[in-house]
Amino acid sequence: MSSFSELGLSESIVRAVTEHGYTVPTPIQLQAIPAVIKGGDLLAGAQTGTGKTAGFTLPILERLSKGTQAPKNKVERRPIRALVLTPTRELAAQVEESVRTYGKYTHLNSGVIFGGVGINPQIKLLKNGVDILVATPGRLLDHHQQGTIDLRQIEILILDEADRMLDMGFIHDIKKILAILPAKRQNLLFSATFSDEIKALADRLLDNPAMIEVARRNSTVEIIAQKVHPVDRDKKHPLLSHLIQSQNWQQVLVFTRTKHGANKLVEQLGRDGINSMAIHGNKSQSARTKALAEFKDGSLTVLVATDIAARGIDIDQLPHVVNYDLPNVPEDYVHRIGRTGRAGAQGEAVSLVCVDEFKLLADIEKLIKRQLPQEIVDGFIPDPHAKAQPIQLRSFQSPANQKGNRTKPSGNQARPQSNKPRRAPGDATATRSHSSTTPTAKQSTPRRSGGRGGA
Repeated sequence: MSSFSELGLSESIVRAVTEHGYTVPTPIQLQAIPAVIKGGDLLAGAQTGTGKTAGFTLPILERLSKGTQAPKNKVERRPIRALVLTPTRELAAQVEESVRTYGKYTHLNSGVIFGGVGINPQIKLLKNGVDILVATPGRLLDHHQQGTIDLRQIEILILDEADRMLDMGFIHDIKKILAILPAKRQNLLFSATFSDEIKALADRLLDNPAMIEVARRNSTVEIIAQKVHPVDRDKKHPLLSHLIQSQNWQQVLVFTRTKHGANKLVEQLGRDGINSMAIHGNKSQSARTKALAEFKDGSLTVLVATDIAARGIDIDQLPHVVNYDLPNVPEDYVHRIGRTGRAGAQGEAVSLVCVDEFKLLADIEKLIKRQLPQEIVDGFIPDPHAKAQPIQLRSFQSPANQKGNRTKPSGNQARPQSNKPRRAPGDATATRSHSSTTPTAKQSTPRRSGGRGGA
């Protein structure tokens, strides 16, 4: 099979896919689309950049468009028939955009709900109904608790980036959601890795599923040029500025370990005359959306992100990814650099590594089963006598203490850094597939007690 029409997709869906510039299915699409159309459960292992979003949006559009409950037009009131759960707001928006794009010539419509903006547009959206709803778990439960959503007619459930949802502490929310959905439904689970926790979730969720795994587990894309620049910790920012300016980088995605580190780096780059913005959980949804839009259209040179906030960033032809800080979890390195080198394009992943991070580097190299080439940049030769400092200690210092006062944090700050960030308040925005309006961001949505996750 070498074309979308041969996978069982109708002419209206193939037309939209072709108009979007795609003619040849990716490996995950070749396997997932026919499997989903058949109607059975699916467990799929696919990393970011493999085309997995279309791998499930295309066949669910096909299935629902052939359904007996199909409405006559896009504005007719209808029940929610497919539910896509994602770990972050950005990914939710990206998935719903794909549904809207590929469903352009069908009678189906879609909507997205997530946190950080006003809840009222969501309530209106859910009252009118959509065929396909994309949501983050916390906000979905908020609506269920308020009685503003009806999930009794769900036919298909998709868990996208399930591994990340578990990392973010969503397992209890997911169990609550499963308990309120119809027992008879099709279930699709997509995950970049198959940990023991994912296998346990799959056992609970899936019934005799088809299994698909594309790209080696924890593999890195071979077309990406990876290198390490050893550097002193206090020279990372000058080195990054030097690389951007001397090599004339026009579009750079930079990863930092902490939100404060992202904000500080943006300030430093701004003083160097480099246009940059940050996205992380403390940013309003409107600020995050603006930064991502400007980065995608090329008007913003540098986007600085934390790991969680970066989920859902999907940019064609992204040339450079920089690990300003190495991630604490080696698998996150694979996720990070997978955002460049897509669709056969060349990509470069650069890591700025100080003495504190040599152990993290060794863990990454062990995971990807290769040694990364190291290159010292002229003018940035690291001090051979530098002593490593605990990364967690520095990560939890206040901004005031970061300027040389290496005092031990007190109280809750002294706890080790968790890999399970808390979810942002609430979860609320609503975008209708045929609407041209975008709700304004609000920060008044109260935090749901006990909520976890978000970005």
